[in-house]
Amino acid sequence: MRWFVELTAQVGEDEDLFDINLVTYPARVPLLLLGLDDTLLDRAGAFRAWACEFLARIGAPEYDLEWLLSVDADGIGSAWDVAEALRERYGLRYSAIDLVEEIRGAVMERMRLDPLTACALAIAEDSGWVPVCVTNGESRQQEAKLRKTGLDRYLADWVISEEAGVRKPNPRIFAIAAERARMRLGGAWLIGDSPEADIGGADAAGVNSVWLHRGRRWSEPRYAPTRTADGVIAAIAEVMASRW
Repeated sequence: MRWFVELTAQVGEDEDLFDINLVTYPARVPLLLLGLDDTLLDRAGAFRAWACEFLARIGAPEYDLEWLLSVDADGIGSAWDVAEALRERYGLRYSAIDLVEEIRGAVMERMRLDPLTACALAIAEDSGWVPVCVTNGESRQQEAKLRKTGLDRYLADWVISEEAGVRKPNPRIFAIAAERARMRLGGAWLIGDSPEADIGGADAAGVNSVWLHRGRRWSEPRYAPTRTADGVIAAIAEVMASRW
């Protein structure tokens, strides 16, 4: 995917012959921006699986699962918030840092790249799209997800909020993604599951968007997605169809 790395190797290290900073995609090539958690990877499913096992281990009632999922809020709540809530509710003797490490490690261990998602990304690239992941979170944690699942092999690049110094929905992070890909932001599409961070961000950046509804109804009156889909594969198909 990172074709310019291969091109650098072919041309050599002679700066007179090749300057990587001058490499750009053709203007007609469209940029495809994608979220990470619960867009490209099923973070919610990974957390739910761990939560079920953890609550059973400490003898908590099954109905507490919904409470724990609400505290996590699809990852909007930090692992530290989840750890402290667990300690307070159940009087656990675990240290907060031990719980945080368990949560992060368990979610990471359970995350998998769906082969069909990988296939859809490959088809999109073959059709001329340039996929770049834009995600909020800590750099070490988010990059580990990309690399350990093998998702990094299907992306042209990625931007993580911690190292970028700006978070979605601030449109600046999407401009950074376009700069990383050496492309214009105009004409880009964004796929994501968060109404505020993804769709609100796309609206602020002036790009089209596909919202992954995950069984939810759209309720935000200030802006709306260009299209909706029930999953990232269907969303990529929607985006690709938009060129015709």
